[in-house]
Amino acid sequence: MTLPLPAQTERAALMKRRALLTGLLGLPVLGGCATTNSGILDALGDIALGGAGGIGGSGIVSEAQAADGIREALAKGVGTAITTVSATNGYFGDNLIKVPLPSLLQDAQSVLSRFGAGGLFNDLKLQLNRGAEQAAGQATNIFVDTIKQVSITDAIAIVRGSSTAATTYLADRTTPQLTSLFTPIMNNALQNTGALGLMDQIVATSRNVPFAQQLGADSRQSLISHGVDFGLSGLFHYIGQQEAAIRENPLERTSDLLRIVFG
Repeated sequence: MTLPLPAQTERAALMKRRALLTGLLGLPVLGGCATTNSGILDALGDIALGGAGGIGGSGIVSEAQAADGIREALAKGVGTAITTVSATNGYFGDNLIKVPLPSLLQDAQSVLSRFGAGGLFNDLKLQLNRGAEQAAGQATNIFVDTIKQVSITDAIAIVRGSSTAATTYLADRTTPQLTSLFTPIMNNALQNTGALGLMDQIVATSRNVPFAQQLGADSRQSLISHGVDFGLSGLFHYIGQQEAAIRENPLERTSDLLRIVFG
């Protein structure tokens, strides 16, 4: 039976939990406090440190520990992924997740480059990736809400699943929300980076070539949707990579809970 913690010890545990969660999610720290909005660390609750069942020390994984371990692994994976892709060149400098131009624009580039307009497309590709980098940093809250809802039944199936079973679970449950979240963020990011302005220039430049009608009024929205799809794909790529590392590499199991669940 677990005895209630005295107030001082409970506060110390809370501060430890905050510090760990800050590290897991790659959140910046200023003056000893995480600089986040809406009290995100409070919202995370017991994702880390085995909130539901604690660590029994017997080496036998309980159902509650399995759920806590999956939550912690996902929190670690999300934090690492967001930190990686939201950095400058997080997308553009990484050939594994770099956002390409939509295929129609690639076709247009091959034609318009003959007329000295190739630079517009190169600039657009750079700014499209910059938009993805800006948008990725704002995805944390949706991930947190989903991670907290991982059930014991789901957790047991995930622990027994493939090397990226938790990532697949997360993607299945967050992609519609993330798509809705990312779309206006990507819109603003592409506006701020100048990508949408470049898109307008390309449409104007291509008016006298055969595919001009295809680069019409919906070109902006198509570019935004393309950026969202590839932005999310790159984000989940690194969440999955981190999950696989936790399962396969003992050095990535950076807490007692992860060592018990995945050891």
